[in-house]
Amino acid sequence: MRWMWIDQITTFEPNRRMVAVKNVSLAEEHLHQHFAAGPDGPACPVMPMSLMVEGMAQTAGVLVGSVNRFREKVILAKVNDARIDREVIPGQTIRYDATIERMDAAGASTMGLIDVLDHRTGTWERIGEISLMFSHIDANRSGLQFPEHNFVFSDNFRLILEQAGLGSLAD
Repeated sequence: MRWMWIDQITTFEPNRRMVAVKNVSLAEEHLHQHFAAGPDGPACPVMPMSLMVEGMAQTAGVLVGSVNRFREKVILAKVNDARIDREVIPGQTIRYDATIERMDAAGASTMGLIDVLDHRTGTWERIGEISLMFSHIDANRSGLQFPEHNFVFSDNFRLILEQAGLGSLAD
């Protein structure tokens, strides 16, 4: 993955569930344009909801890929449903909680919950739910051949797996 929208895996239940967190920081370049200061008012940086969907897709995709020890290329095939009820601002932490609902040779369906941490009270608040489908592109019916190397792995991705104690899955 070129861009990582998760910082750390905090929970891993093999073949079932993965939880990851993302600390939203004003140091992130995309926040400076979303929403920049203008004639209507001062800057109001928020985490784009599309990137929260991507963070959940990365969390759930890692979970789906881990089932077969990343021997298959897993891609996001469909966003079935996505609901995010409020914005997340710099200084807050997002938690992505992904669960596999169905898994077969063609792919998987997952359900994800998104929470945000209120650092003042130390409590998590549910702000969204996302249902995603993934495909194993090595088992595609198009006849197209995809590169043998697993394009998901990058040094940053391997580091996240290693820090969670899951480095052996990527070997």
